Amino acid sequence: MAAQPVGGQKPFHVVSPVLESLPLSKAVGTKVFLKLENVQPSGSFKIRGIGHLCQDVRGRALPDPPLSPGGNAGLAAAYAARKLGLPITVVVPSSSGPTPVRKLEELGATVEVYGKVWDDANRRAQELVKTEGWVSIHPFDHPLVWEGHASLVRELKDSLEAKPGAIVVAVGGGGLLAGVVAGLHQVGWQDVPIIAAETQGAHSFHEALKAGRLVTLPDITSVAKCLGAKTVAARALECARECRVISQVVEDTEAVRAVERFLDDERMLVQPACGAALAVLYSGRLQRLQSEGRLRAPLDSVVVVVCGGSNIHSAQLRALKSQLGME
Repeated sequence: MAAQPVGGQKPFHVVSPVLESLPLSKAVGTKVFLKLENVQPSGSFKIRGIGHLCQDVRGRALPDPPLSPGGNAGLAAAYAARKLGLPITVVVPSSSGPTPVRKLEELGATVEVYGKVWDDANRRAQELVKTEGWVSIHPFDHPLVWEGHASLVRELKDSLEAKPGAIVVAVGGGGLLAGVVAGLHQVGWQDVPIIAAETQGAHSFHEALKAGRLVTLPDITSVAKCLGAKTVAARALECARECRVISQVVEDTEAVRAVERFLDDERMLVQPACGAALAVLYSGRLQRLQSEGRLRAPLDSVVVVVCGGSNIHSAQLRALKSQLGME
């Protein structure tokens, strides 16, 4: 199903399905809905905001090609650039692995591998913006990106009979969180709690919440590389002041185990970044939040944003399990 045009331009994302998960509903004792962003054209929710930003770049008729750092964000930018007929360069860290590089090249992007983690690639991208005069497409820290992601919540409002008791999202740089908060304001759901999930070793948002200021992690040690921003966007902290945001940090093993269970339960393979959000339910953390009084009990329903699965395959899942000693 195609999304509706905004400002005269047809979006690149589709209206993703909202499905009830019977296995997850049984596991947590409340109705669980899945917002399936893994079926987006570029494989993740990123196409919403990145596509929106790329359309703005094209609309301003800038002569220079866009440039983006990041895996899922890079795929979204490459997809949008191809649709717009624009050349694009994407800078990815070595931790991304060969899969996103291959997919980016298949979309016609020029790929540069630089540094170990996303922050390194972003620093290189900003250097190219200055030296080459290219247009930067930031993966998560831009108002137009948040505006594009807000469409996800508007779709939830159209799909659900009533507002959910909570929304579970994975947090990397904070762009999805910012978009969800913007969407909640737009539909009048700003009282819906957001459970923000991260993996240990990529938990810069959790540390920022504790400190009350932005915190830069010394390194990204989690296998959930798509959550690997050493510092979240400042907007993410602002969101925690505007809406009720509950931070949850899961272990890598929990995220990967959630990926495997989700594959068995729903026949969909997603990335460990998405596994972080799913692990909140599979690990019993949702019920724990209820028993602690941090979430209402019972909840009418819970929505999990299944954020993406573009950069994983079965062999990689096996390798992750082996790396974490899970086999």
